[in-house]
Amino acid sequence: MNSKSIYFRVDASYEIGTGHVMRCLTLANLFSKYGINIVFICRDLQGNLNYLIEEHGYKLCTLPSGASNQDFPQKLENPYEAWLSVDWKTDVLQTVNVMNNNPSKSCFIIDHYSIDSKWEELFYQLVRKEIIVIDDLANRNHFCHILLDQNLSNNSERYQDLVPANCVKFIGTPYVILRKEFMDEKINIRNRNGNIKRILVFFGGSDPTNETLKTLNVLIKSIYSHIHIDIVVGNSNKNKEAIKLLCKDKANIHFHCQISHMAKLMNLADLSIGAGGTTTWERCYLGLPTLTIATADNQVDIINLVNETGSIYHLGKSTLVTSELIEKKLNLLMENPLNVLKMSQNAYKLMGENRLNSFIEKVVECLNDTN
Repeated sequence: MNSKSIYFRVDASYEIGTGHVMRCLTLANLFSKYGINIVFICRDLQGNLNYLIEEHGYKLCTLPSGASNQDFPQKLENPYEAWLSVDWKTDVLQTVNVMNNNPSKSCFIIDHYSIDSKWEELFYQLVRKEIIVIDDLANRNHFCHILLDQNLSNNSERYQDLVPANCVKFIGTPYVILRKEFMDEKINIRNRNGNIKRILVFFGGSDPTNETLKTLNVLIKSIYSHIHIDIVVGNSNKNKEAIKLLCKDKANIHFHCQISHMAKLMNLADLSIGAGGTTTWERCYLGLPTLTIATADNQVDIINLVNETGSIYHLGKSTLVTSELIEKKLNLLMENPLNVLKMSQNAYKLMGENRLNSFIEKVVECLNDTN
């Protein structure tokens, strides 16, 4: 093992989704360039991406699965805490046990809605490792040395009372965690004219509310047969076989599962239909206009802010969005290419220059200063 290590405490599941693990993998790839050893600590939850972490060549320490959310205590201080499937102290002690078995000069990155300051403070007392938190909710206290929130915000001080005074904060879209494929694709970004000839559908790796099938029921209609349609799902999508079957006999509809060329598909598309979450920033970075549907409550505030910039057209929460509404808004955009073009321009402007490297360098500096 290398003398310097970065540990990631992150999970994926049907309920959590896949975005947290995917962005941590992106960071892991960037830190690896500095010769830093990478270790992932993930719980064995249904719908996890543990196999993908190992496919990337990183060490994986698996924590045992616990109770289902149905069996978990209902009165929780943090509404997401049940996602751990164990109580928070157990999660800390199991995580510390992994750390103690792998002694090295190290720091610790947490990307988990279930974890807050009580977890972090106990962890720090036990291991004395620098803590870096990735968050985008700003809904709970953190005990950390560095915080990264890549989301758009209209409140520059929203972490003012949530983190220690000496915490170094990286906040805003300039710090979006983007895979190399998106950086490379932007060099070859194509000029869009607002005409919709190709549509990309992606609602995250797990799509827990089955928006893909809802959208596909619109796009299989003959009036859209002239449009090239890419349907993308993750391995953790419970409905992927039904979706694949529905795409099978449609010459213009192409099914993709757990792909590594999302940036290419985004650059080729004239319009996307998808959820909020981390994919929002990938689409905006490549200037891709989008009809969005919020598939989780934690997406709503961010999507509404992006909607106000004119970069997307937000349809609403998944429980309220019907196939009829999707069809109505899609037809409206197809009839108004200038509006689509304006969305693309607004999305592109929203992101600005990416400065994630300054966060990477700060973490590396922190690691080098660790005793």
